[in-house]
Amino acid sequence: MNISEILDTMDDLLDEAWSIPFAGERSVVDLKKLRELIDDLRLNVPNEVKQAKLIVQDRNLIVEDAKAEADKIIEKAKAQAEAMVMQDEITKQATAKANEILTNANTQAREVKTAASNFADDSLREVEEALLKSIQDVKATRAVVRKTQ
Repeated sequence: MNISEILDTMDDLLDEAWSIPFAGERSVVDLKKLRELIDDLRLNVPNEVKQAKLIVQDRNLIVEDAKAEADKIIEKAKAQAEAMVMQDEITKQATAKANEILTNANTQAREVKTAASNFADDSLREVEEALLKSIQDVKATRAVVRKTQ
């Protein structure tokens, strides 16, 4: 019998007790039966208490395991968040560096284009001047040839 059953039996025993007339609320109870139930109760209480303690220990272990698992999950999430932030920072730095390189390349391209344009213009001007001088020389030579005829 477990404690609950023993207490139910004791309650039934009290319900079955005989009332003593003119003695107020006093009753006659089967003492032998009541003592047996009390002895059973004393024997069963330690087992019930032990079971309750085991249940409490198991609950505490489960709670501790759950807390440890939650802490692991939180640490993992923090590490992942930090990695994502670092990756984002690396991406931002790479984008900034790429923009800087692109700006420098565009600047250098403009400078090279301007220098090439200036060089071409200077070269063509020199050719033009040389051609003009050659034309003038040709004209002068023709004029001399015409006069000698």
